[in-house]
Amino acid sequence: MEVFYWILIVILIIIAFIGLVYPIIPSVLFILGAFILYGILFTFHPLNWLFWSIEILFIVLLFSADYVSNLIGVKKFGGSKAGVWGSTIGLLIGPFVIPVIGILVGPFLGAIVGEMLVNRTSMKSAFKIGIGSLLGFISSVITKGFIQILMVGYFLFVVL
Repeated sequence: MEVFYWILIVILIIIAFIGLVYPIIPSVLFILGAFILYGILFTFHPLNWLFWSIEILFIVLLFSADYVSNLIGVKKFGGSKAGVWGSTIGLLIGPFVIPVIGILVGPFLGAIVGEMLVNRTSMKSAFKIGIGSLLGFISSVITKGFIQILMVGYFLFVVL
C-alpha cells in the first residue's frame, strides 16, 4: 500500500510541473496537495512549523517570480500595463487555442494586441514588446521550475 501512496504523491507533483507550461493548472496547489496527502497517508510529524514556514516562503517566491518576470520582460522592451495584461491573457488562452506552441505564441501575441489596442503602438514596437513578453515567460518558467524543484527536494529531504 505504501508504494501506491507514493505513486499518488508523485502524480500530484508531476501535475504541478505540467502546470509550468499550462498555467491554468495551479502548480502550487498540487505541490501542497502532495505534502498534505503525505501527512494524511503517512504522518504529519516531519512536516513541522519550520517545514511549512520554508514552503510558504517558496510559495511567495513562486508567485513573485511569475509576476516579476513577465513585468520585467514587457517593461524592459518598452511595454506598458496593457502589454503585461495582454501577455497574461494570452498566456492563459494560448495553450487552449493552439495546443503545444500556444504556450509561447499566446503571451507573445497577447502583448502585441494589448499594446496596439490600448496604446496604439506601432507594429514594430508592439512586436519588440511581444518578444520581451516571451522572454519574460520563458525566464518565469525556468525560475518557477527551479523553485518547485527546491520545494520538492526539501520535502523529500524532510520525509526521507
